[in-house]
Amino acid sequence: MSAADERALPPTDDRAAEELLRVENIEVIYDGSILAVSGVSLAVPRGGVIALLGANGAGKSTTLKAISGLVQADRAQVSRGGIVFQGQSCTQTAPNLRVRDGIAHVLEGRHVFAHLTVEENLSSGGFLRRPGRQQLKARLERVYAWFPRLKTKRAVQAGYTSGGEQQMIAIGRALMTEPSLVLLDEPSMGLAPLIVGEIFDIVSQLNEKEHVSFLVAEQNIPLALKHAHYGYVLETGKVVLEGAAQDLLRNETLRDIYLGKKLAAAAGA
Repeated sequence: MSAADERALPPTDDRAAEELLRVENIEVIYDGSILAVSGVSLAVPRGGVIALLGANGAGKSTTLKAISGLVQADRAQVSRGGIVFQGQSCTQTAPNLRVRDGIAHVLEGRHVFAHLTVEENLSSGGFLRRPGRQQLKARLERVYAWFPRLKTKRAVQAGYTSGGEQQMIAIGRALMTEPSLVLLDEPSMGLAPLIVGEIFDIVSQLNEKEHVSFLVAEQNIPLALKHAHYGYVLETGKVVLEGAAQDLLRNETLRDIYLGKKLAAAAGA
């Protein structure tokens, strides 16, 4: 078995040292009564790219927010189960402390500070660890090396950049926190295929060359699995399927239900 194949397998108890994140049977309830996620368990190994797949409303964003702690801002709570990051429970840890510990969350919708410049947006991510001037500059140059088009727009207000550039800003700002794990929520949404491919290629390179781990929530299943090692499929707040990325790509149930082949056949009948 190759190293890549080994990394693609879901972590088990005897490989806990390789495990970066484990979500254990969590349940998330909104407003004290609305069950959004029920019994979700997943794992992200160190150096892994894990895909969290499913249709809109399946519970992907809620799962990511539970991991980052931002679910609290939506008047929701993890009512059961637990979240373990780098061997320590963080289920009750404040969101800002989770960022400090190495979890960065890139929200769906490319949230940027529209009236700040590209560089000011990126710098805002670097202030978490209170770097010196030279350290901040070095981190900025590192992000610009990954996203060279941002360097050419560094003095432009973020609100005047394209959707693809705003997604790059959001990811770059997350990288400025020097994370061990990046949670990416629907990075392809509303973007041209060429830009989406560029962003996913950068994710793969960051994983390979800088060993940043990623948990990517995505509706574009073929694209996500192309760049992931392992995937979990959510439906109505539950994990209904999981496996190595290449196995999921060949899975007939996944193709039929989530890629619409059965629906297309029914429409043509």
